[in-house]
Amino acid sequence: MSESSLDSRPRAALKESDGGARRNRLREFQAQLVERMQAASSGAQTQASKLGVMIGETRWLLNLQEAGEIVSVGAVTPVPLTRDWFLGLINVRGNLVSVIDLARFRGMAATPVEKDSRVIAFAPSLSFNCGLLVSRVMGLRNVADMEIQAQPQAPSADSPWIAQRYLDRDSHVWNELNLSLIVQDPQFLQIGV
Repeated sequence: MSESSLDSRPRAALKESDGGARRNRLREFQAQLVERMQAASSGAQTQASKLGVMIGETRWLLNLQEAGEIVSVGAVTPVPLTRDWFLGLINVRGNLVSVIDLARFRGMAATPVEKDSRVIAFAPSLSFNCGLLVSRVMGLRNVADMEIQAQPQAPSADSPWIAQRYLDRDSHVWNELNLSLIVQDPQFLQIGV
């Protein structure tokens, strides 16, 4: 064996072990998140625990019973003659899932796709193969620790699917997104131009 092959051997093993350790940590994190989401959705904390995400510059809370799988953005296949907020389709475990930019849908700046960006697929119980592009997943949030914000007299005509607004201890506003209502919104369903 040459001296150079001996020197490269430990580096290769180190790279493999770093990659393997990183994959193991990622798997452990995902498993813990799934366990916590399942425990929260089946237990008494269903109403208190919500999945916190950033969409553009806005903080959102998703009901754990309505939020499905969290996946990396990957390659989104654009669909011609669709609205600018309909980003296209991705393949999630053999299922085609529509990707929506909620910020753009609401008339705001487009959500940039960065390394922390994810797609939150809708739960299978909604029977709607769709996912929301999020800037980042912020983990579970307990709304019992937040202050409910006053709602207007009537739900906003442009976003009746905002169930509630909360203020956290750091004075950040969180909007609770009702996915079962947004899939009934005629504007949300009309993706064609």
